[in-house]
Amino acid sequence: MKFSNLNIPVSDATNPKIVPVNTLNRKTSNKYPCRDPYILLYDNKYYFYQGAGRNGVICSVSDDLENWADPVKVLPIPENFHGIKDMFWAPECHYYKGHFYIFSSVFSNKTNHRCVSVYRADNPLGPFVDIADGCICPKDWDTIDGTFYVDPQGQPWMIFVHEWTSMPDHNGGMCAAKLSDDLTHFISEPIELFRAKDRGEGYNGVTDGPYMYTDKNGHLMMIWSNMYHGLGYFVAIAHSETDTMEGPWTHQEEFLYCKDLRPDFTIDGGHAMILNDKDGVTKILMHGPNGKKRDAEGNIIDFEHLLIYDIVEENGTIKIK
Repeated sequence: MKFSNLNIPVSDATNPKIVPVNTLNRKTSNKYPCRDPYILLYDNKYYFYQGAGRNGVICSVSDDLENWADPVKVLPIPENFHGIKDMFWAPECHYYKGHFYIFSSVFSNKTNHRCVSVYRADNPLGPFVDIADGCICPKDWDTIDGTFYVDPQGQPWMIFVHEWTSMPDHNGGMCAAKLSDDLTHFISEPIELFRAKDRGEGYNGVTDGPYMYTDKNGHLMMIWSNMYHGLGYFVAIAHSETDTMEGPWTHQEEFLYCKDLRPDFTIDGGHAMILNDKDGVTKILMHGPNGKKRDAEGNIIDFEHLLIYDIVEENGTIKIK
């Protein structure tokens, strides 16, 4: 399977310089609070990245995807930082050619838009520093949720959301652009892969949480999230008909995850990513429910937390086991 962050080389140069302290009160099974989770496997440890607003980006470490160390700050906010709100949405950490890169979004006072930037470090716990001068995407767009993909020819890409907030019809787009080899800037104009409402009538205009996956037969697909009346947040699958980024892209009718798709899917959930665990089992991670859930009296009965499921390849697509 060809997707990012498998078999990252281990060396003194890429080993973290700090050691997080383990704690017993942060467990996946106890509904670890999070939104837009991203977990990287490096040297038999799992690194769980989350945005922390004015505290930058934080990371927790685990040996087993269940018990998590106290988070440490890996991306401190630099002096005179351009972000003014919506700080560090959906950070992802990818390894590429000897370095670790965080892709994350902020609302920038440089552009007065949401934007994606890229941050680099020599190890998964940083400190990460900005290498894209605050914004790598078109500066007159609202852009979020940057993710990373290297195609079979070795060309790196960033796939990202052109937010509905800066689209005239409020119909968000999923876009991609080729990256320079140092990941500091685009070397092609962004191409639009599809729009949110291409799924059909009644779907929300939100494009959210892209993540690329290539199956054992070289078939390229994208998981992404949207919302639908009565179902809430869900995870959908789009397929490239040419198995290239240029597509065209078509939408699988059946969801990968949504509330009530199966009896055990009791809450909505989305903004998913895929990884192989230490044992080679392919897993999907997302958060659910989408926001706080309250009873008739207004008491909180559930909140956003980490969800993990095994997935399998079947009939040219993926499904939750």
